[in-house]
Amino acid sequence: MAKPPVIEDKQVEHLIRATAAYSRVPERDTALLLTLYGTALNVTELATINVADYLDAKGAVRVTSAVRVDVSHNGEERPLYWSNKRVVNALDVYMEWRLEHKHGATIRKGAYRGLDPISPIFLTEDGQPYSLTKRTLSSGVLSYSCNTLGAYISRLHANAGIEGGSAQSARRTFAVKQHRQGRDLVHIAAILGHKSITTTKRLVENDPVLMSRVLSSMVSMAV
Repeated sequence: MAKPPVIEDKQVEHLIRATAAYSRVPERDTALLLTLYGTALNVTELATINVADYLDAKGAVRVTSAVRVDVSHNGEERPLYWSNKRVVNALDVYMEWRLEHKHGATIRKGAYRGLDPISPIFLTEDGQPYSLTKRTLSSGVLSYSCNTLGAYISRLHANAGIEGGSAQSARRTFAVKQHRQGRDLVHIAAILGHKSITTTKRLVENDPVLMSRVLSSMVSMAV
């Protein structure tokens, strides 16, 4: 099975600009994409993390948070950091938009910036949670996915002319960039929620930038 493509910085910037220009809800979609590329959450996690995972009761950003057991794709809690200022700024703009449009707003205006703490961070244009699809695996275990949000993220990439762009490519992009910066596979696996480092290793292998450098080096030596 082919790996999802790595989306380089210039492409991501183009994606953000195009989305901001053409989206019907640019506040949400800009925050959605920046969160996707900045945290490496998968689609179902992105659809189910809630306001209280981002804000504390006083409305401050929880810089050190967690992907809860009931949200995590592998059923294990792992760290979630809201330390990227660009991601936080975009989310704060979207939180304000939600409150203004009464998407998940509560009468408790002093808590969680007036938003329902258990409502998902990202809501549909109608202010509703994204629906999850449930299926039973061959092992008998239930599995949940959010096909609607996954398809929407792929469409945002396609609208920006980024071929093969998807939530999966964002997770691979995050892993590859961390690997380029010298992060070890153990820490990358922990952020992604991989139980096996082998899974992470496969994800970062065949980095197009590193392969290009190797080929360039070989050409230089030949000359």
